[in-house]
Amino acid sequence: MKNSDSKDGKGEDSPSRLIDARIKDLGGWRGETLARIRALIREADPEIIEEWKWGIPVWSHAGIICTGETYKAAVKTTFAKGALLEDPSKLFNSSLEGNVRRAIDFPEGGRINEKAFKVLIRAAVALNESKPTKAGPTRAKKKSKSA
Repeated sequence: MKNSDSKDGKGEDSPSRLIDARIKDLGGWRGETLARIRALIREADPEIIEEWKWGIPVWSHAGIICTGETYKAAVKTTFAKGALLEDPSKLFNSSLEGNVRRAIDFPEGGRINEKAFKVLIRAAVALNESKPTKAGPTRAKKKSKSA
């Protein structure tokens, strides 16, 4: 697992340390759930990059895979391109109406289908890797004049 762990010049901790701190600060079932989700993501993709954006954990590989948000009633994992992923195990249970994102809400006492979750992570990585990288603008070919 890689992480964007260079300090930003403001003395802030690395993303991994910020995620560790969030898990510790949450405590209880929300901390345990976020820690388990994090572990499953790392197991599914050992090359995952941990980031800290928008005040929440973000996991990336060739682009954002998912985020880990915490709320009073649920820990939410939002997949950046979830609408493009097949979900045969029907894990997505939130943000179903959007064209791009999909999310999984894990309520207190909820069970994580660990095998299906890791399959979803791997599918998201594969989707990100299948997209061509953005190149510079393409130039229109000049039409040659025939005499």
